[in-house]
Amino acid sequence: MKLLLDENVSYRVLKIIRARFPDSVHTSELSSIHWDSMIFFYAKENGFTIVTFDEDFYELQLLKGFPPKIVWLRFGNSSNLKIANKLLDNYQKIKQMTVDSDLGLLEIY
Repeated sequence: MKLLLDENVSYRVLKIIRARFPDSVHTSELSSIHWDSMIFFYAKENGFTIVTFDEDFYELQLLKGFPPKIVWLRFGNSSNLKIANKLLDNYQKIKQMTVDSDLGLLEIY
């Protein structure tokens, strides 16, 4: 499972989740990709699931479909540890969504 953490999720979260999500990256590691639409299409072309607090990706998905799939964090700004723990606690749900062709969005509260 390859997660692409949006800019509104700290890159520090990767250090905590990398053992469980080893192929994950943060948008800051992608030098020329800055806008939501660019991130969306990069994720689609490279098999990433986007992790974000941003509703814009959900709206892009409504217009363009999926992939990419989206993990939408709906619990507001939180510590890096809380964000990482939410992702780790929902590992099975994230995994299921990534393999189910009928699912494109997972909301985590």
